Amino acid sequence: MTKAFTTILLAEPIQRAIAQMGFTTMTPIQEQAIPVVLAGQDVMGAAQTGTGKTAAFALPLLQRLLKHENSSMSPARHPVRALVLLPTRELADQVAAQIAQFAQFTKLRSAVVFGGVDMKPQTAELKGGVEVLVATPGRLLDHLEAKSTSLSQVEYVVLDEADRMLDIGFLPDLQRILSHLPKAGRTTLLFSATFSPEIKRLAGSYLQDPVLIEVARPNATASSIEQRFYAVAEDDKRRALLALFQEYACPQAFVFVNSRLGCARLARSLERDGLRTAALHGDKSQEERLKSLEAFKAGEVQMLICTDVAARGLDIKDVPAVFNYDVPFHAEDYVHRIGRTGRGGASGQAFTLVADSDGKSIKEIAKLIGKDVQPQPLSLARPARRDEGSARPAQGSGRSREAYPAPARREVREDRLSSYRRAPSNPQDPFFNQPYQESSAGTPPAWEPATKAGSASHSAARRSVNIKSRNRVAALLKPQDAGSAAGK
Repeated sequence: MTKAFTTILLAEPIQRAIAQMGFTTMTPIQEQAIPVVLAGQDVMGAAQTGTGKTAAFALPLLQRLLKHENSSMSPARHPVRALVLLPTRELADQVAAQIAQFAQFTKLRSAVVFGGVDMKPQTAELKGGVEVLVATPGRLLDHLEAKSTSLSQVEYVVLDEADRMLDIGFLPDLQRILSHLPKAGRTTLLFSATFSPEIKRLAGSYLQDPVLIEVARPNATASSIEQRFYAVAEDDKRRALLALFQEYACPQAFVFVNSRLGCARLARSLERDGLRTAALHGDKSQEERLKSLEAFKAGEVQMLICTDVAARGLDIKDVPAVFNYDVPFHAEDYVHRIGRTGRGGASGQAFTLVADSDGKSIKEIAKLIGKDVQPQPLSLARPARRDEGSARPAQGSGRSREAYPAPARREVREDRLSSYRRAPSNPQDPFFNQPYQESSAGTPPAWEPATKAGSASHSAARRSVNIKSRNRVAALLKPQDAGSAAGK
């Protein structure tokens, strides 16, 4: 039986904020983690997606920071005391909003910094002083290099989606950030839905005597999510997606793909099919990404086509379905993807389209979630073919194909082709069409010099117009006959 929030030792301003947000009872991860964090111990918490991990670390963290709250306007009285690191911008924005709601009746300040937007407003807010800083690693390093903030008085560090934060891609940035933190007197909290053995060993180097909290089997998926796998050819995936979306009458759905280019192409293709879609991937600006999320939350978009940038932590209520258009490269990402539905104990459906090349990935997913995965065949209606009896108008004509019988259509087609043939720009010389005629025997070629007297005129008459004669030049001295020269 779950306990009520009123049974734990939280200050009245925090209890009032919890009641205003409509929370009454704690989830298993909250029930087990909050007392441990209040005691000041390091925690490694693993729980299924949608079970309230944010409140599990935010509420006790705010409770322990109440001793530092003050109404001073001096930034020096509001140093950063708690640092929350997250892998994606959307998740950072979401967690910061929840922390601000929990702290709305206290004097504690909070801020969020992430990339893709202008740094100047963030710098101004940081220099004004904040106790709780929510950040993505890259933008936080930018502010540290610009000396916009200092982490020398941080008492609490939270790594949300810790398995992704400790991944090889984030590890160098994380190590640089931790080098700015005090080494003693620091409490470190790690929360995620998936923890591989390698990540657990790596996390042990950042924690001191941590308390491991696992409220379900490691890497387990929520029992309220119905998972279906369908064997579909790669070229038939879009038709399968449309068929399943219509068959189960889904008002909205997440659709996950593996590449940014594939995300953009699928969104455009589904738009042409008449669906309201939005694309969310890393190549979009932060403003475009936030607009896509807001449109999806407001119900203006039926399908949110996204990469794994939206697979972690996003809490959007009442999304009934998730489609894995592409099987994820990493099995852990499957758990996070389908966790976008079935939030807070609600029911949800997860559909995965499995191509012939996805056999290895499916086996890894089955091993991770501990279930036997057998993709089922999916029968799809054959696409309509354009035959001779279709009523589609012929290109370039306002009349339908039925207005022309087959022979008439053939004549019309030949007439059109003949109209496209271009006439030759220059008429052909008939000389080149004549057969070869051998010249009479004994006639010297036009280019050979004359050898007999009287043949010069004949040679000149037959000489080609392309062979020019030498210019006659007056000689100053004429050569004398050999006989005259010898007599002199």
